[in-house]
Amino acid sequence: MRGLDPTRTAVVGVHWQHEIVSPGGFFGPYFAEQVARHRVASYAAQVAASVRAGGGLVVYTRVAYRPGYPDLIPNTPSHAMYPERQAFLDGAPKTRIIDELAPQAGDVVITTVRLGAFFGTELDTVLRARGVQTLLFTGVATNFAVMNAVFEAVNHGYQTMVVSDACTAATDDIHRVSLETMGQLGEVVTTAEVADRLAR
Repeated sequence: MRGLDPTRTAVVGVHWQHEIVSPGGFFGPYFAEQVARHRVASYAAQVAASVRAGGGLVVYTRVAYRPGYPDLIPNTPSHAMYPERQAFLDGAPKTRIIDELAPQAGDVVITTVRLGAFFGTELDTVLRARGVQTLLFTGVATNFAVMNAVFEAVNHGYQTMVVSDACTAATDDIHRVSLETMGQLGEVVTTAEVADRLAR
C-alpha cells in the first residue's frame, strides 16, 4: 500500500453532532446504538489525531439552520419535521460536534443546510487553499451523508478514502453495501491502515 502525504491529506468528519449520533438527537434512534456498539467515534478521533500529527487538515461538517429556518427547504420527510421538533437550530447544544471529536485549534468546521458536504459550502475552497489532494472520510451515516460527500469529492477531483471502522449506518448490512459501492470510487481502509500510511 502506498503511503499518504500528510500535508496533502485532510480528514472530513461528517455529521459528528449530537442531533445525529447521540441518543437524544433527532436521528439518535437510527444511529446512536450503532455508533456506541462499534465505537466508531473513538476510531474517528484516532484518525483525526493521526492526520493532525502529520500536519494534515481536520474538517468537520455539521447541519445547522438559522432561527426561523429561512435556509431550510423541506423537500424530504425528515427536513419537513425539523421546525416542528426545533431540530438543528444553530447555537443549540445538539448541533455541536460531540465531545469525543471536539474540534481543536486549526481544525475547520463547515456548516451545511443540505445533505452534501460541498453543496453550497466553502469546503472546496478551504481544501484547495491547503493543497489537499486526498480526502479521508469518517462519519454518519455511511449510506447518506458520507456517501454523498464521497460522490461530491470525486466530482471535485479529489482522491477518496473511506475509513470503514470510523463510519456507521442504521444497520451493519447497509454499512457494508455502502462501503462496497464507495470502494468502486476510491479506497476503503481501516483506522490502523490510515495511521500506518501517514507514518510512511
